[in-house]
Amino acid sequence: MGKRSRQRQKNQPAGRDHRDNAGWGSGYAEIVKENKLFEHYYTEQGLVPDGEFEQFMDAMREPLPATIRITGYKSHAKEILHCLKEKYFKDIQELEIDGQKIEAPQPLSWYPDEQAWHTNMSRKIIRKSPLLEKFHQFLVSETESGNISRQEAVSMIPPLLLKIEPHHKILDMCAAPGSKTAQLIEMLHSDMEVPFPEGFVIANDVDNKRCYLLVHQAKRLNSPCIMVVNHDASCIPMLQIQNPDGKKDILFYDRVLCDVPCSGDGTLRKNIDVWKKWTTSNSLHLHGLQIRIAVRGVEQLAVGGRMVYSTCSLNPIEDEAVIATLLEKSEGALELLDCSSDLPGLKWMPGVSSWKLMTKEGKWFANWSEVPSSRHTQIRPTMFAPTDAEKLAGMHLERCMRILPHHQNTGGFFVAVLVKKAPMPWNKRYPKLRKEASQGSEAQTPSSPAQPASLPEVEEMEEGSVDVQEVQESQESQEVQDGASKGSSSSDKKDGVCGPPPSKKLKTFGYKEDPFVFLSESDPVFTTIQSFYNLSPNFPKMNVLTRTHEGKKRHLYMVSKELRNVMLNNSERMKVINTGVKVWSRNSDGEEFGCAFRLAQEGIYTLQPYIHSRIISVSVDDIKVLLTQENPFFSKLEDDAHAQAKKINMGSIVLKYIPNPEKPAEPQCSIQLCGWRGKTSIRAFVPRNERYHYLRMLGVEVFREKQGVTRKPRDEEAKGEGEGEAAVEEVVQPLEDETELDLENGKENGSAEAKTV
Repeated sequence: MGKRSRQRQKNQPAGRDHRDNAGWGSGYAEIVKENKLFEHYYTEQGLVPDGEFEQFMDAMREPLPATIRITGYKSHAKEILHCLKEKYFKDIQELEIDGQKIEAPQPLSWYPDEQAWHTNMSRKIIRKSPLLEKFHQFLVSETESGNISRQEAVSMIPPLLLKIEPHHKILDMCAAPGSKTAQLIEMLHSDMEVPFPEGFVIANDVDNKRCYLLVHQAKRLNSPCIMVVNHDASCIPMLQIQNPDGKKDILFYDRVLCDVPCSGDGTLRKNIDVWKKWTTSNSLHLHGLQIRIAVRGVEQLAVGGRMVYSTCSLNPIEDEAVIATLLEKSEGALELLDCSSDLPGLKWMPGVSSWKLMTKEGKWFANWSEVPSSRHTQIRPTMFAPTDAEKLAGMHLERCMRILPHHQNTGGFFVAVLVKKAPMPWNKRYPKLRKEASQGSEAQTPSSPAQPASLPEVEEMEEGSVDVQEVQESQESQEVQDGASKGSSSSDKKDGVCGPPPSKKLKTFGYKEDPFVFLSESDPVFTTIQSFYNLSPNFPKMNVLTRTHEGKKRHLYMVSKELRNVMLNNSERMKVINTGVKVWSRNSDGEEFGCAFRLAQEGIYTLQPYIHSRIISVSVDDIKVLLTQENPFFSKLEDDAHAQAKKINMGSIVLKYIPNPEKPAEPQCSIQLCGWRGKTSIRAFVPRNERYHYLRMLGVEVFREKQGVTRKPRDEEAKGEGEGEAAVEEVVQPLEDETELDLENGKENGSAEAKTV
């Protein structure tokens, strides 16, 4: 091993050069992209059209193109798209490096409104051109501020097929790392004029650590309608809500995203390890878990609701076999939808109605009757297509969608859309369901509130793929296999589908979360806040919460009233990792100016509609000054903003830009910033990457040289204002440091806008 390691070090320069010529996200030159078993298996399955298998394998060996998605719900999404097209893509189209013309990024033809783009540019090419380096820095900065998400193209498909509306209650069952969850949140907030949509997203993941990655993704979108919870998706508890008449009812979701853990053989282009780890047994070990999660999803789906089942696997054992099992056991309660016209421009292959199963020893089985009894604990009847031709035809498995990599230069993916037409048949067999639920029964029926689930060891990789070797060794996989073998006496239990999810031993959670405490309308904290900010009478005080029972409240958060309902009625059923958006933070010196809480930039778009004082209307030039200088004096602002600032007492303020349709060269979306009115100056409390974002929207170019020296802004309007121009160079920090610029500490000009406690 040591010799091999030294040899790898010896050849490191060549290896790095090889990786540099690959696409973004690549870099495993030492792994041979060959797996004869994989090729043999998929040749026999016949999933790839005749004559295309060589193209299919060639595409699998190519690096995956980088894809980006513009955050669609924010009102300035169009401004970001305009910035990309005019400032970056247009220049790239005319760029040549080493005599080779660079291929400019192209929009995904099937994604609405040109909100998603892909590019094949390599890291080596990016380093050779300052223009491309600038583009890369733009992507990094905008991603941190939540305005752009770097997400695989096929991963964008499931949320689109869910057809989200602002009033929908949504469950994302296996949500980490959170790119799909972000799409769901965006769709809820399609109308930015509505700060609290009626709908919400409950994003769940089994892995506690990955839940915090999920929190990071969700926080970038600053939504009061997202809750992150930590449960095993296969037995995620049923929740209760309180109706307007005071009676409790079961929470059923309008939309369920069921992106299950899978073997991930559709991710060979980015997860290079799969080339050497892939075996035919991968799908066999995950099939039972996938069915359990999907069953739990349709149980919690409202009648008339829609569930999307998806995997990043091409294997029918994980795809059509699971869908066929759901349809068969539902006895007509579920229908597979035809979504062929929902995403025009997307190329996909119809689902198959026949497939074979192969063991790791290479033995093939075409149906359950061929499987010897010695294999019945590893191979299940649900892994095969139904033998009844009429029943199989009625399932319409051809409505499933399989995306092959060589058709549109993407990863491999499978997606199916189900609609619930009636309650699941096994739910009907429990007539005392609602009564048991209201009495807090511990019976683990499919629709009774389950106890907090234990944390199995199954861990997702990337967008839902798992390391199957780890899963095989985990307690979760062992429980799935044990449950299958123990249930072989009856067909319902044997298939692990029709009955309720097996009971799991309650385990104590390994992480202690701070409590979520809702404030009462009479809480004294509102006394000064109400008068200081002149809040609207309809401000929803009951939706404000904090994370401490005792002591001073450091931060105040807000959630929608629907999420408040969920939290208050299920505190013992679910483990909440994070929820809400921060709207106020305690300021040590603020109390002497009338209010101990200053506004938080994260929640300004949620909170501002309820604020009727301490608002300063600013122009484009004012924002440039505020974002490029730490503490500009009032005199630096234009006359109108200057006059407004002088009339306001010291303390937290809102800086609001309203677009002027008569000036199309300026941003045509509203901009709201948090600030502090000091004795003689005004300061913007805006995180670093958001500063960069707004400056770019205003035409100020923020770019760091490779040596770490910040280039002066190429803003024609700013030229001649030497003071402001120099300030940009001083204030805007290099992008090497990924932490936020601390804009909350340090006093200048005698203002007390500094400390937080």
